[in-house]
Amino acid sequence: MKKIKHSALLGAAFLMATSAIGPGFLTQTAVFTNQLAASFGFVILISILLDIGAQLNIWTVLAVSEKKASDVANDVLPGLGYLLSILIVIGGLAFNIGNLAGTGLGMQVLFGIAPETGAMISAVISIALFFSKEAGKIMDLFTKILGFVMIGLTIYVAFTAAPPLGEALYRTVWPATIDARSIITLVGGTVGGYITFAGGHRLLEAGIKGRESLPEVKRSAVSGIIITSIMRVVLFLAAFGVVSKGLVIQQNNPAASVFQLAAGIWGYKIFGVVMWCAAITSVVGSAYTSFTFLSVFDKNKVLENPLPRKIIITAFILISAIVFISIGKPVEVLVAVGLLNGFILPLSLGVMLIAAYQFRKTKGYKHPTWLFVFGILVVFATLWLSINL
Repeated sequence: MKKIKHSALLGAAFLMATSAIGPGFLTQTAVFTNQLAASFGFVILISILLDIGAQLNIWTVLAVSEKKASDVANDVLPGLGYLLSILIVIGGLAFNIGNLAGTGLGMQVLFGIAPETGAMISAVISIALFFSKEAGKIMDLFTKILGFVMIGLTIYVAFTAAPPLGEALYRTVWPATIDARSIITLVGGTVGGYITFAGGHRLLEAGIKGRESLPEVKRSAVSGIIITSIMRVVLFLAAFGVVSKGLVIQQNNPAASVFQLAAGIWGYKIFGVVMWCAAITSVVGSAYTSFTFLSVFDKNKVLENPLPRKIIITAFILISAIVFISIGKPVEVLVAVGLLNGFILPLSLGVMLIAAYQFRKTKGYKHPTWLFVFGILVVFATLWLSINL
């Protein structure tokens, strides 16, 4: 039993992390490193602090309430849960278009097939996962394995790129320039929109909830951010190694260009593996989490049955694939959706903080003051950054 619980906690952390580490994550990191060079390290540092503040608060509130975020929002203000769900699902659908585009690009690099064909193959693989009898356990295992694969391969490329670590460290604490747009895009791409709720909702479904589970929930929340941050830092170092040598990153596919410039043809093939792993795990995370938000509209509990659940998730993935095949332009979509999710974060986190305050009367639970203040700072920081883009 203890082993199963530990697996679910780690699985939730990896589900959140791999949901964040998608094609947009790779693209944004390469684009902003190319623009800001070593100063992008400061952006990563600030975004990590904001990410931890957001995720710790949200996962704690979900565990104490023992409810999904949409139901918590409706408890705060009737109807608010519906608005939050609509925003999350729209953002998740938009992100999934980019995610499936990423699977297609990865397969094109690896096998030379058209991105559209690769996206459809990957869509079928994702759907098959949800149709398995042990979908939850397989999803946990799937995200863990592919998460380790892409982090390990990117570490190899970062070593090959040989970035000037001293300069990277110096500019991380003393940047030459500060860019609000890159900060809000990174925060939005890491804990914005559906992403931060992915692991929190997974823990609820695994039965890990209630005040007695808070220490484990908080460790899982921080673990998810740490996993994401490791990948972000390693990818930044790889890109910075390329930029510091004066090499030109191609704008049509910046992440692929980083891997190829750092490690040649093998780097390019590694990019294909990393891109596909990042993209397909994000497809799974986006589809799963977006579905969990639809339950607020399901008064008759129809979606609790396996078949309707599978049908809706299948439709969600197929619609994303069809839209990508129809319109394309994945790089533009990936950066824009990170911004969209960044705008959603102040609303979703703000609602969770109000709920935490109300728990004093409704549940006799006092949210830690430091965590509450931390959360408020994140709300105002992300709101200010969004307004001042």
